[in-house]
Amino acid sequence: MKIKIYWIFPLYLTFTILPAIPANSQTYEVYDHNLRLKSRIEFDHISILGETVRISSANNELKLLSKEYKPFVDLKALTVHNYDQPWIVVQGPQGKGAFHEYGEEIFAPEYDQIEVFYTRLLARKGNQFWVYDHSTRKTTAIGTFQEAKLALNGQVIAKNPDGYYLPLSDNPQKIYDELQEVNGNFLISKESSGYGLINRQGDYILEPIIDHMVYLEGDYFYALDGNQYMLVRCLEERADIKYTSYHKITLEDGMLLEYIHGKLRRVMDNEGILLDQVGMEKVTHVGDKHYNVFLRDNKTGLLGQKGWEVQPVLEVDLILPGSEGLFPAKKSGKFGFIDNSGNWIIGNQYEEVGTFKEGIAAFRQDEKWGFINNQGTEITGADYEQVSFFHKGKAIVKQEGKHLLIGKDGKPILEKTYDRISLAADNYYISENEDKFGLISPEGKEIVEPKFQELRREDLNKILVRLGNKYGILDENGDYVLPVYYKSIVFDSGNNQILAEDDYQFAPVDPIENINIKKKKGA
Repeated sequence: MKIKIYWIFPLYLTFTILPAIPANSQTYEVYDHNLRLKSRIEFDHISILGETVRISSANNELKLLSKEYKPFVDLKALTVHNYDQPWIVVQGPQGKGAFHEYGEEIFAPEYDQIEVFYTRLLARKGNQFWVYDHSTRKTTAIGTFQEAKLALNGQVIAKNPDGYYLPLSDNPQKIYDELQEVNGNFLISKESSGYGLINRQGDYILEPIIDHMVYLEGDYFYALDGNQYMLVRCLEERADIKYTSYHKITLEDGMLLEYIHGKLRRVMDNEGILLDQVGMEKVTHVGDKHYNVFLRDNKTGLLGQKGWEVQPVLEVDLILPGSEGLFPAKKSGKFGFIDNSGNWIIGNQYEEVGTFKEGIAAFRQDEKWGFINNQGTEITGADYEQVSFFHKGKAIVKQEGKHLLIGKDGKPILEKTYDRISLAADNYYISENEDKFGLISPEGKEIVEPKFQELRREDLNKILVRLGNKYGILDENGDYVLPVYYKSIVFDSGNNQILAEDDYQFAPVDPIENINIKKKKGA
């Protein structure tokens, strides 16, 4: 069952890769948080990678800038390949290099590849590999390999034709048949003797003696050794067997089920028995950690992680996870809602239903959607091609190819319709017509009609907009606080400043304090 849910647009700007460096430098007006002009910067090209990372790429030179936008470290490269806080990976004529965001050079720009994982960096030149460990501030050559990568648990998994290695472990020459990364703590290993589990230090916490092993989630594993089934939870220094049985435990469609003498008897969770029930015929997965349990007496119940969410009830074909005390249920091909005792609160009369949110749920009838309240009263007919959940008293619906906002009374909040409406951060809405964007307030008032090629709410009362190739800033009343004039506008949140880029050049001036920018209305 699927309800059309609308995209959520992020209203912040992130930088990971710098584009090719332009040949010419630029000029910037620097504004404070209150949009007072503080200073000007000439002949530069600045990008903001994070709260503490400012990069200049003027004159084909890549440099780290101080908070005052003064160069203090030459990055000896042409472009930033990627930024993974706190590591800056750069690309130069001779290859890739890496710097700490405070300016410390880790690898000179002469490597074929550099991989970053928290406090470790892995560098490759040809088939030779080096690791930098920030905790010890040491770089170590780890050998020559066909390939190598930083695993999720911080180890390096290396491979040669004869097998796999852990070059950062206490036994770097040991050869493994397989090494599988599963999470940030452990690896599954395979040797001739079987499967085992290895921690972040590269040590075995479960020796390789297991015939079969599958990663479940978190730090939990499903294992089979001989005819003994096990549920295993891993800790940093040991593996705890949480449940063991000589009865068959299967892993089917994300469900752990135990059979006793060939009959389905138990539904398991990661640590043991979730439900021990005589008379089970079938269990189906109906949602995240939710199951329909079908019993031989024709009853069906909804099982969750804490037990029965809906007690087994007669003549129900399907029960789905619910909310606000009501659960979508299907009988005779039609959906309605039952409570946790299995009583029908809203009769089975719909082709499809959603879950309740803010006391309202969607229903589908004759291929269109409408809304009902938790008393079963229809607040709209089945009038819409698509609907969203209600959020803060409003829902996005699509009618005759156009989108609009409606309230809990089923009436339009805005008379205008749009090609598209998307819920954005802080409960604002992005409106769209003919690939142009506008903004609607959390109360449902249109702040600005769709006329911008780009629109992004960067901060409280600051909305970045673009018309053509020019940028400006609106406030939340739709008034201009910086005109649509600049080549780019960059928000330096760590410095609490805004950089507005332009082409014009001028003689150096002293910082300008307390200059108010007039607000301009309209385009």
